[in-house]
Amino acid sequence: MKPYIICHMITSVDGRILPSRWTRSPDGERSNWTAAYAAVHERLDTQGWIVGRVTMAEMSQAGAHPPASSLAPERPRHFATRSAKAYAIAVDPSAKLHFDRPDIEGDAVVVLLGADVTDVHLGELASDRVSYVVSSAPEIDLTTALDVLNRELGLERLALEGGGGVNAAFLAAGLVDELSVLIAPALDGTSDSRSLIETGGATGLT
Repeated sequence: MKPYIICHMITSVDGRILPSRWTRSPDGERSNWTAAYAAVHERLDTQGWIVGRVTMAEMSQAGAHPPASSLAPERPRHFATRSAKAYAIAVDPSAKLHFDRPDIEGDAVVVLLGADVTDVHLGELASDRVSYVVSSAPEIDLTTALDVLNRELGLERLALEGGGGVNAAFLAAGLVDELSVLIAPALDGTSDSRSLIETGGATGLT
């Protein structure tokens, strides 16, 4: 059984999701919008949140490093902890994310990976006490991955918090149960800025 998924985002009036590009507004500073977004997130009462590789890379900011152990890592899944208060879930089909700690602000990290991930990368994650789930195919089966998270960690309610590619992939797979969108009193106006939903003619996962 999959968790109930709420896509929770904040956008400009023109549907863009990079606040650093938005106009300033007499109705409030960006810090106020961030606080409002966080307050709604808390009221959603989820057990964790899901983002794509690009968004998680902005938070982890770690580089590749050798695993502490030479033992063959577990496949297809490894859970460093099963009792975290909340989970930070990253969708990373190409195994490009690295971590120097097992959590993001206290939320235990879980990485969803494609089948082509190397043992070296899995060993690095396990050494850093980061949990992971490896798909049976290069492209992640999101439905199966969510079922694993529900069965193994008891996750029943999660917030999907972008970017646009991973949001589109979850929507295309019919996995989003609810939309929660805050619209800030600001404009972006640029054609190359990231938006709430980005299909790119494919799944949006890279």
